[in-house]
Amino acid sequence: MTARAAAGTAVGRPSDALAAKRATETTFSALFLGLGAVALLVGGIGVANTMVSSVLERRKEIGLRRALGANKGQIRGQLLTESVAPSCLGGLAGTVLGVLATA
Repeated sequence: MTARAAAGTAVGRPSDALAAKRATETTFSALFLGLGAVALLVGGIGVANTMVSSVLERRKEIGLRRALGANKGQIRGQLLTESVAPSCLGGLAGTVLGVLATA
């Protein structure tokens, strides 16, 4: 269906194929967003699992540091730094690889 506008310009609605294409693009965007969220969740669980095993394996070292005068905040800061630094480097590397693959 087309309607005539001023100066002989035809105005119409998009075809069903264009509407289906837009719907498909929206669905794929939502799918990839969900996939990214799942990947972040899995990565976070992996980092948490690594940290738990790190603390369990390093109990003697943590006890020695406590005996030498380190407080809980200092030990927590060290363990947090040891987990955040590789996570950030991995995220940065993944971002760079993603940009390179897209380009």
